[in-house]
Amino acid sequence: MELRHLRHFVAVAETRHFGQAAKRLFLAQPALSQSVRQLEAELGVTLLARTTRQVTPTPAGAYFHREAVRILAALGDAVDAVRRIDEGHTGLVRVGFTGTAAFDRLPAIARAVGQRLPGIALEIHGDLLTPAQVEGLRTDRLDLAVLRPPVAGDDLVVRTLTTESLVLALPADHRLADEPSLEVLDVAHDGFVMYADTHSAVNDVVVRSCRAAGFTPRRAHEAPDTSVLLALVSAGLGVALVPESVRSMKLDGVVFRDVTGAETIDLALAFHRDAPAAVHSLIRALEDSGILPPDAVTAGSAPESARLATIVEGPL
Repeated sequence: MELRHLRHFVAVAETRHFGQAAKRLFLAQPALSQSVRQLEAELGVTLLARTTRQVTPTPAGAYFHREAVRILAALGDAVDAVRRIDEGHTGLVRVGFTGTAAFDRLPAIARAVGQRLPGIALEIHGDLLTPAQVEGLRTDRLDLAVLRPPVAGDDLVVRTLTTESLVLALPADHRLADEPSLEVLDVAHDGFVMYADTHSAVNDVVVRSCRAAGFTPRRAHEAPDTSVLLALVSAGLGVALVPESVRSMKLDGVVFRDVTGAETIDLALAFHRDAPAAVHSLIRALEDSGILPPDAVTAGSAPESARLATIVEGPL
């Protein structure tokens, strides 16, 4: 049995006329009659009662017509779904977020995807450091990542989302808590709360900023993630230099102050060269929404014109 047999039978059953069905199918009437007879012969059942004036489905034919319509509709839906997947208009995209990026960027990204790509579902993995995100991209456990560069390797494409200044996170009772603007050198004698991960991009920027100011930061405590880092600052166990997006994490006992003399740090979107079509569609949606600047490729990454995708998440 072939699909054409089903389509031919459905046309005749609905028009109840071989001539009209043949016109509807753009098919010669003898060929249509032969196709229906082949279907009946294969089933061993008479589907259509034929007279010189009309064609009427038999009880078996009426049932088979309903089932044939259902089968053809299901096949059509499956074909449409496969094409949408291939075109990147539907599917699941697993997105990793580093630290506060989930607070700062997730709402806008999710809104853009919901409006422009309603067939794509997002699976969110939050508070992942860069090494974990990079591994997730390379082991196919993540499709896209919001992280802190740099990211090594030609297999990943990194697109800059924004560049952030560093701010000082201070205990509320710190001697400098009421100062509107500070310099990095002002906390040269304070203990610092830093990330425990030795590959933290934020740590690297903090150390460079402090050394540029003339001192090496004293690591008083280490934190596995941003929420713990701020809790330690709130407890008065040290100060911290963090990206300005951390301001979105409100915590009693912590104040944020602008600071001059510190380096900036990038927040980026990373994805694999071999990412599925849904990732490419998501990237285009973020560009169209103005969330992802055009042609913003981090140094060392492959050009975005290739529409390559991979995800990596960074430490803060």
